[in-house]
Amino acid sequence: MDLSYSPEDIAFRDEVRAFLAEKLPKDTAEKIRNGEELGKEGQERWHALLNEKGWLAPNWPKEFGGAEWNAVQRHIFEEECAFANAPRIVPFGLSMLAPVLQKFGSKAQCDHYLPRILDGTDWWCQGYSEPGAGSDLASLKTRAVREGDHYIVNGQKTWTTLGQYADWIFCLVRTDPDAKQQEGISFLLIDMATPGVEVRPIILLDGTHEVNEVWFTDVKVPVENLVGEENKGWTYAKYLLTHERTNIAGVGASAAGLDAVKRMARAEMSGGKPLMQNPQFAARIAQVEIDLMAMSTTNLRIISKAAVGQAPGVEASMLKVKGTIIRQEINDLARRAAGPYAMPFASEMVEGDNDPIGPDYAGPVAAQYFNYRKLSIFGGSNEIQRGIIAKVKMGG
Repeated sequence: MDLSYSPEDIAFRDEVRAFLAEKLPKDTAEKIRNGEELGKEGQERWHALLNEKGWLAPNWPKEFGGAEWNAVQRHIFEEECAFANAPRIVPFGLSMLAPVLQKFGSKAQCDHYLPRILDGTDWWCQGYSEPGAGSDLASLKTRAVREGDHYIVNGQKTWTTLGQYADWIFCLVRTDPDAKQQEGISFLLIDMATPGVEVRPIILLDGTHEVNEVWFTDVKVPVENLVGEENKGWTYAKYLLTHERTNIAGVGASAAGLDAVKRMARAEMSGGKPLMQNPQFAARIAQVEIDLMAMSTTNLRIISKAAVGQAPGVEASMLKVKGTIIRQEINDLARRAAGPYAMPFASEMVEGDNDPIGPDYAGPVAAQYFNYRKLSIFGGSNEIQRGIIAKVKMGG
């Protein structure tokens, strides 16, 4: 693979930079830079701007309204957006559900749901994890029993990210309790406004409402909302998870985060030298930069496969493991660079005229450090991913 940018790639990068400079709302970029919540309205505004440009769905084929970018274009776009402090698009509809519908869904489902994902009519969330089925997803117990032209769904999902905003949820449900675990699962699309659906917030340690419990009590779901075949949902789930794991790696976000750490570490410290002059800290910076460069190459290989219709294989697990390790290392380096201003609840401490304590760059450091501990858990924990790698590559 040729990793150098062609003149066409450089022209595309310049076009992306110009678009971001002109269209990215300044208040949105400021919120992202400061680690603040963007909220539904802010997400939808950026979603609409990208859709108007035709850049909202870079991985979709043009026949479905996507940009159909190549691997390098997608890499460039992600990196430039991260450096410009643009929001990451909520992935559930665009980069998780949509590839499943395009590959396994009916024409009617594609014709109905895909345009609504693009124009923002439907906000999707994911119904996979349960209290007893996280990394061991095949242990899920949410039941769907067919009665005529409907399924009756009962059960619970948890850690449902941004479910409080969602119009629809794509769910894994058990449709054959007597089959082997993976063979009795189906993939259903459920309207969150259906009677019997209840969303209960889970408030995190930092006081934010990011995730939820979703309860289903005798929820009626039309049979036409089944994606693909009944009891084949595990196949579709694995396909979706490879796309999710690739997305979690966040190469662009890591590159921007590393750049921010370098700026912090080069700043003059009160009564001492810049932290970058500390040999141990500089060595950690160098190591994570080397790892990130290697991961960028792997990322390009994987999205190249996806661009020609191939589901990423075990490489997606490798990228997920390495990507989350790198991002957590960058978070730790940022925390160390911010020093005492990165205390967990420094944002609540004030001095003088209610001004936040410390430099502006220190504001989001603690929240990001603690929130991103989750990266090595969701999307399939890193321990599970290492088992997948061992099984595929070493015949375990």
